[in-house]
Amino acid sequence: QVQFVESGGGLVQSGGSLRLSCAASELMTDYYAIGWFRQAPGKEREGVSCIRVSDGSTYYSDSVKGRFTISSDNAKNTVYLQMSSLKPEDTAVYYCAAAVGEIGIPCYYSIFTEEYDYWGQGTQVTVSS
Repeated sequence: QVQFVESGGGLVQSGGSLRLSCAASELMTDYYAIGWFRQAPGKEREGVSCIRVSDGSTYYSDSVKGRFTISSDNAKNTVYLQMSSLKPEDTAVYYCAAAVGEIGIPCYYSIFTEEYDYWGQGTQVTVSS
């Protein structure tokens, strides 16, 4: 079972940038898609962005489109989330997760929590106003 270590979170002012990293314990090419999710206090976990491992296709939620960029380095088994123009409403714990592809069609014009099988522990992102 793959394990993830997220890093790169922290405190940043509104308008600032952060880059999150998600390092996997095994080959990411064994999985269908890797996704980034976030959960703010008192709110449900929501999908932010994902990348299909086979062809690099990406998806972004409307709330982050144009501000966040997902990328992967398969040689390092790492997926990144570059976050720019951060807003206070981006404050949340950010998680990465892997989908094996047995539920739905992961990262096909959408991102759903239930399609992802293995999850990291999360990294806190706090954006001050």
